[in-house]
Amino acid sequence: MQKDILRRSLDLITKRQTNILSAAFVIMATVIFSQVLGLVRNRLLVSIFGPSNTLGIYFYASQLPDTLFQLTIAAALSTAFIPVFSEYLSRGREKEAHQMASTLLFVGLLIFAILSVILVLFAGFFLQIFNLGSNFSPRDMLLMVNLMRIIVIGQLLFVVGTFFTALLQSYNHFFIPGIAAALYNLGMIGGILLFAPKFGIYAAPFGVIFGSAIYLLLQLPLAKKIGFTFRPSLKLIFTDGVRKVGSLMWPRTISIVIFQLGTLAIASFISFLADPGRMNVLFDFAKTLAFAPVALFGQTIAQAAFPVLSRAKEKPEEFRSTFITSFNQMLYLVLPISVLILVLRIPLVRLVFGANKFDWAATVLTGRTLAYFSISIFAQALIALILRGFYALHDTKIPLIISGVSTAIMIALAYMFIVVDNMGIVSLALAYSIASILQLVFLFILLERKIGGFTKRSLIVPWSKIFSASFFTAFALYVPIKLLDQLVFDTTRTVNLLILTGISSSAGLLLYLMLTWLFNVHEARTYLLVFKKIGNWRDILGKSDEVIEGSTRI
Repeated sequence: MQKDILRRSLDLITKRQTNILSAAFVIMATVIFSQVLGLVRNRLLVSIFGPSNTLGIYFYASQLPDTLFQLTIAAALSTAFIPVFSEYLSRGREKEAHQMASTLLFVGLLIFAILSVILVLFAGFFLQIFNLGSNFSPRDMLLMVNLMRIIVIGQLLFVVGTFFTALLQSYNHFFIPGIAAALYNLGMIGGILLFAPKFGIYAAPFGVIFGSAIYLLLQLPLAKKIGFTFRPSLKLIFTDGVRKVGSLMWPRTISIVIFQLGTLAIASFISFLADPGRMNVLFDFAKTLAFAPVALFGQTIAQAAFPVLSRAKEKPEEFRSTFITSFNQMLYLVLPISVLILVLRIPLVRLVFGANKFDWAATVLTGRTLAYFSISIFAQALIALILRGFYALHDTKIPLIISGVSTAIMIALAYMFIVVDNMGIVSLALAYSIASILQLVFLFILLERKIGGFTKRSLIVPWSKIFSASFFTAFALYVPIKLLDQLVFDTTRTVNLLILTGISSSAGLLLYLMLTWLFNVHEARTYLLVFKKIGNWRDILGKSDEVIEGSTRI
């Protein structure tokens, strides 16, 4: 009996997702799990170290290894490896696909290792980019160097784990990679708890190694099950598959370079502020909270829509219909969440990061920064979908150009706000939001022109209704939290604060749902029908007619 239960459990978690709806459901569930663990990890860090200069130095030490990972591995896997590998599988050339994958993994590891050695050897030189304001002491910079060198080891393991994720997703396995990514955060939490009493802040990079090992090892059994064996061959470097991956990845690589330059520039501008380590922590925490909805709704809906948009490449009407439907559905979900984060920013910061060492000044400043970030949450989510629209049309040049322009705008605004006007950490979030909204506008206009235009009624009518409902929702959130905070609840207690936030959130979101229903917003009716059928979720997921191309049973 126990063996039978175990076997069924293993079959469930290793089962392939063969339609878009089930894949999107699994991705969203694992993203939520990962985000919750990520917030717990940050809460643990701030409860031990506070929003201190030391913790900020650790965040700085993480940035260059992450940039190296993004440039050498993420670009190839996100846009080039999966399409090429899947093409081999669809033609029944699985052995060649695995040979190509082994070669790419070897080349990626080799490049990453060489660049990592350079980064480690000259760490002091490269990390000076985060001390342009000369506010870190030599001792601070030495700590940053040591932390970064340890993090690089964890990143090497993470590279292999990320490769296995792309490999398994090519076979339409999404659950194990998603859970493995989530348990990376759990590994970090375990490492911090285990090593912090003895090693202090060094526990954080040790946690990176621990989490990366879990991320890699959890995917190994399923990788073996699909028949993958690491057998690299230098002779295969110049084969068609490897060369095709190389040709496809370069536009995405340049886009990542531009994005990472913007990220590094923002971090560098923070170094001009007094107490830059602390400011870096607060900025990172605000950004983490602000972009949780982007990952949850923006990335998942965009991922689910991408194959449908790709199949409709030669059918303009179907492409426009699919795109606008996905766009409006995403806007319907993200806009009220943006308003909720804007209005309830202080309670949210206190609930998530309000450890004993996270003082009131840090709470207020993080909340103000979060407010400016929240302005562009909807833009960041929608950009993810528009980019997939361009990629579905095999156009990578326009996203690349617009990304460059928006990043240049963000850097220029950040320089003006910080170096010239000394406006403080919140101004960097403002620069980020302005650039993101402009990027959304530019991309949407250019996509509309590329596909022959949208019906104006399909845009203006639902958008005006959703924005109007969101505006009134803001008042429904603001009024109860102000009245109850002053008259009923002692919000110095966490339980009371949680109850207050829950009441305000429920009131606001219920009003939003009611208004969009009364305004006859199509998306409101769509999601309500989904909720009514939630009891039959297994049948719904299994009967979705959006089948992932190339799906076969293993």
